[in-house]
Amino acid sequence: MEQPTKIIAIISTKQETIKAGGAPVFITENRESLQKVSTTLEKTLDASAHEVDPNTMIIVAH
Repeated sequence: MEQPTKIIAIISTKQETIKAGGAPVFITENRESLQKVSTTLEKTLDASAHEVDPNTMIIVAH
């Protein structure tokens, strides 16, 4: 049986744009650290990173 797609993490440089939700939120200082954290989580969690906007990435388990 296939598992549903699920957002398992949110990474952003703009804390004010993130509302409470069901996934852990990581706030970074700049775009470079946003990319680094996203890549690390993507590899560690065996998931996919997707850009929502220039300041926000989500990690999705498929």
